[in-house]
Amino acid sequence: MSVVTPFPLGAATTLAALAEDPHPRLALLREHEPVSWLPELGGWLVTRRDLALEVLRDAGAFTVDDPRFTTAQVVGPSMLSLDGPEHARHREPFAAPFRPRAVHDGFAEFIEGETDRLITGLLTKNGTALRQDGTAELRRDFAGPLAVAVVTKALGLAGTTPDTVLTWYDAIVQAVSDLTAGLTPAPAGAEAYAHLRKAVETTVTGTSLLASAIGPLTLPEVSSNAAVLMFGGIETTEAMIANALLHLLHHPDQLALVQQDFALLDGVIEESLRLEPGAAVVDRYATRDITLGPATIRSGDLVTVSLAGANRDPDVFPDPDRFDVRRANARLHLAFAHGPHYCLAAHLARLETRIALRHLLERLPGLRLDPDRPSAPQGLVFRKPPTLHVRWSALVGSGES
Repeated sequence: MSVVTPFPLGAATTLAALAEDPHPRLALLREHEPVSWLPELGGWLVTRRDLALEVLRDAGAFTVDDPRFTTAQVVGPSMLSLDGPEHARHREPFAAPFRPRAVHDGFAEFIEGETDRLITGLLTKNGTALRQDGTAELRRDFAGPLAVAVVTKALGLAGTTPDTVLTWYDAIVQAVSDLTAGLTPAPAGAEAYAHLRKAVETTVTGTSLLASAIGPLTLPEVSSNAAVLMFGGIETTEAMIANALLHLLHHPDQLALVQQDFALLDGVIEESLRLEPGAAVVDRYATRDITLGPATIRSGDLVTVSLAGANRDPDVFPDPDRFDVRRANARLHLAFAHGPHYCLAAHLARLETRIALRHLLERLPGLRLDPDRPSAPQGLVFRKPPTLHVRWSALVGSGES
């Protein structure tokens, strides 16, 4: 570990503050210490966009392939925790179904159906349409189940249900989060991964995305990548939907624009990703001594890229804290990372979120946040509201739009 010249802002930055409301502190760091040593992190935090890109693009100097990489500690080596030819070998068998045309052709109809089914469930009770003002908690009763259903379909996991997959996912995410925070993870994470591996063993005997990866990859390698795809697909999409809804419903003027023109939904998604990426940070490890901006980084140092910090860089995004669905360059955000580890399922996550937002706005008239049950994004690594309570107006008719 480096012996570094003190960085006063970094020294005063706590992980608790970064988990609760990181943006004011990230703005200070970005302006004064864009590469800063954080003793609580035990590593460097990069908050300026141009410097973040340097790290993400250069897998030779900043690698994920390190024994300290937390996800690999839970599920083993995968496309997420390897670089170079091994990374390509793990990633390539899964790439084709997640390309834009394949995503639309393979998933759009399923996502439409699942979205409608889940919203109908919100609008009915015991099979009877509600004719009163409606309320719901949309993170766990809508966004999460939708993301899990799509991931389950994408992987073709045999003998599982979305509820089971969600239970595994929660345990694995908690284990990764505990390790990132320097805690000893509970045994539930390892138990969940063992169950997932058994499901993968059953699945690879049939015809599925996982079965097609056998050959280029061994069975343990398919299992670790299945965990990463499950982990990323659920976390990314649940957070995208919840955070986008939260941003949109917090800004009635922007909501009004979208309700007049659903073509602006793409702007909602990109701007929300910019302001509050579901994964706030990604870790790399320096492979050699290197200078990054104002910092001298030593071989082996942890280098954490703050995607949340980079996404609000005022040199790229004027008035960076403002939610603007018409922001012309919102897609320059780094919410899906960049370089060789750019999110494999980004197109699928965008499609899910676009369909989800459109159907919610169409079928839940007067959709608004519940003022009696407020919430806000939380989390050091993964950021989304713990709950998302909403209300909508009285319905007329059967509950079908």
